[in-house]
Amino acid sequence: MSINAPDRMLSTLDELAGLIARYSKKDGTYQTEFPALSLIRSSEQTSPLYTVYEPSICLVAQGRKLVLLADEAYRYGPGEYFAVSVDLPISGQVIEVSPERPYLAVRLQIDPQQILELMRESRRGAAARAPAERGLYVSSAAGEMLDAFARLLRLLETPEDLPVLAPMAAREILYRALQSAQGAALRQMAPGAGRAASIAEVIRRIRETYTEPLRIGDLAAEAGMSPSSLHRHFRDVTAMSPLQFQKQIRLQEARRMLLSEPVQAAEAAFRVGYESPSQFNREYARLFGLPPIGDVRRLKSLPQGRTAGNA
Repeated sequence: MSINAPDRMLSTLDELAGLIARYSKKDGTYQTEFPALSLIRSSEQTSPLYTVYEPSICLVAQGRKLVLLADEAYRYGPGEYFAVSVDLPISGQVIEVSPERPYLAVRLQIDPQQILELMRESRRGAAARAPAERGLYVSSAAGEMLDAFARLLRLLETPEDLPVLAPMAAREILYRALQSAQGAALRQMAPGAGRAASIAEVIRRIRETYTEPLRIGDLAAEAGMSPSSLHRHFRDVTAMSPLQFQKQIRLQEARRMLLSEPVQAAEAAFRVGYESPSQFNREYARLFGLPPIGDVRRLKSLPQGRTAGNA
């Protein structure tokens, strides 16, 4: 007797959850032997984790998560995936979970060059003059994508097969995402594909020089745009202005320093590009909810799992 599509998808999700749980015994993020693949587990709700998401596809097998980009909220749960096509400063928080049914997710990094190759092979391009779209979206995974994820995770049982077979499964996952109804958000990031691809280069430039003053005119010239056009397309892709983007990068890096290095708030502020410690303290509290000293004290008092996971 054949299994209908919804039952088959539920069965595949159960298998994915079992495989993720098998290779992530405790809460946290686990890098697998296939470098592009990570597994995420959390047995309780987490505090918001602020990080810069790099291009990736994050599929949830169990539990639910809330992600914030600027003022936009994205929720996703079992059988849904979160696709990020450019580097974006985001906060993520596990919101539905229990010790009996932990949050379980898998994250696959994607390469814009792979997007270009798949577009050429499938003869499906991105319109050069199409409006730039948001650099992330949430979508339901089709059965074919779930099957490809399952094949990829099964390979963890036979590590000797990973070098040959894992890239094939990962390539199919990306292909399925590109062919989906929202695949244009990924296709637009292929090198040379259009305005959004140019914005991706601007993002890369800001991340490389985030400690320096922001020179919009120089960035616009490099992207072949006017300053006003750069602002418009940048906001289309990231939901924020270039200055707001740089501020988030600076504050997240300062927070990382305060948590991992023996530095004071004023020194961290200076190192990430702030000239005024008072301005740094105000903007830090506005983003993270507490001034630097109070925020770091709170984070260090939390169990490690409460801030774990980034997919």
